[in-house]
Amino acid sequence: MRKVAVSLAATVLVVLLSLGVSSSMSGEAKALTAKPNFVFILTDDMRKDDLKYMPKTKEQLKDTGMTFQNAFVSNALCCPARATIMRGQYSHNNKVWTNENADDPGAGWHAYHDQGDEQDNVATRLQAAGYSTGLFGKYLNGYQSTTEIPPGWDRWFATWGDYFNYDANDDGTLKHFGNSESDYRTDVIKRKTKEFIDQSATQGKPFFAYVTPKAPHPPATPAPRDLHTYDGLKAPRWPAFNEADVSDKPSWISQLPRLNANAKARIDSRAENRAESLQAVDDLVEEVVGKLENTGAMSNTYVFFTSDNGFHHGEHRITDGKARPYEEDIRMPLLVRGPGVAAGSTTGKLTLNTDYVPTFTDLACSLSSPCDSQVTQNWTYVPDGRSLRPVLEGNVTAWRSAILLEAHKTPEGGGTPASYGIRTTDKKYIEYEGGARELYDLKTDPYELTNMYKVTPPSAALVSQLQALKNCKYNGAVTCQAAEEGQ
Repeated sequence: MRKVAVSLAATVLVVLLSLGVSSSMSGEAKALTAKPNFVFILTDDMRKDDLKYMPKTKEQLKDTGMTFQNAFVSNALCCPARATIMRGQYSHNNKVWTNENADDPGAGWHAYHDQGDEQDNVATRLQAAGYSTGLFGKYLNGYQSTTEIPPGWDRWFATWGDYFNYDANDDGTLKHFGNSESDYRTDVIKRKTKEFIDQSATQGKPFFAYVTPKAPHPPATPAPRDLHTYDGLKAPRWPAFNEADVSDKPSWISQLPRLNANAKARIDSRAENRAESLQAVDDLVEEVVGKLENTGAMSNTYVFFTSDNGFHHGEHRITDGKARPYEEDIRMPLLVRGPGVAAGSTTGKLTLNTDYVPTFTDLACSLSSPCDSQVTQNWTYVPDGRSLRPVLEGNVTAWRSAILLEAHKTPEGGGTPASYGIRTTDKKYIEYEGGARELYDLKTDPYELTNMYKVTPPSAALVSQLQALKNCKYNGAVTCQAAEEGQ
């Protein structure tokens, strides 16, 4: 299919040139040979089921693109998840394990920076391939109060702090935003992103916009216009909510008390705030798509919408937070709209946040718009993930059968020990530091209510595949792609 499309593009180009119309080539003909644009929208702490509060996003991306039913993150915590997105590597390879923490050398932006990870990542690769690159919003935990701009970015608007009364590095100048309605952080990020798209489209240069609003991260402050949108909303009451019997769970779960009325009220109040804070993100998505359409860029632009990690609303008696291997934390929304993506389509393929770097570089350096060989020769590593292009185009063949879950002990995990785990389409097996184990049959128990480990141990094949995933490297004895496929 790709070869046919490339051949068609070349034929159209030759015919147009022979007719002497190269100076006024139609937009459609240009789109056949031009590098595609990318808009990557990344929310903060958004669960997959939060999409129900975002009707504009569903209309603009879900109805017109592809929904990924099984999209995951390997380390369900802000900074590690974002480092993986930037580099396409599992945490055990990029060495960023936690958020900013003075006691952990694998913590936050400083670990990412000090290890040299900023020298080769999605931004530097796309910039070298001829892209105009821009970041708008949160970068990495621990990046704050600095005028430093990492390599690879042409436009830099990095924010830190709250929804109001926050600061930003605006192309090397520190700026403060106050408490006026126009200072609302999501709206400012929206305006900066639209300006970047406008400028890039005017220049006729392919662009990559990395857009990272804070919502619905605590304190989940809604925009003033969205207050009371979801008054009285209750958090989801899935079967795992306030789980009745946790005696089969590890000690840090089995010791948790059942949720009382006050705890449920706090969970519901936070869920209401989260849903209302996402309304401004819903506006952002709609207006960014509108800007792409108004500039004529939409037909050659991929828009990705996802989150860095999930959040707990009382499932397994956990009142809040993330960083655990349960589905509430690791399962993400993922919508993709773009050239060749069938409207209203769905895929069940296991997808991971290691996949974005190889996807963008594959689409940017395709046969129809190749990158200079010197660009790829300067890449210092191979991402652990794989390109989503064949999934988006509907012609995928071989694919992963499992993903790795990994985490260090973090305060966000409520004292949960470090862990490694494997998730397949129907099984999840977790090994914790200290000896605790969990095993779930996701086909019969999707809410992880019954830990089967003590009754039915995991298969030798599942344990062996986990061991391979724990040690996989692009230049090691087993690559991560091979380990994910059980080779």
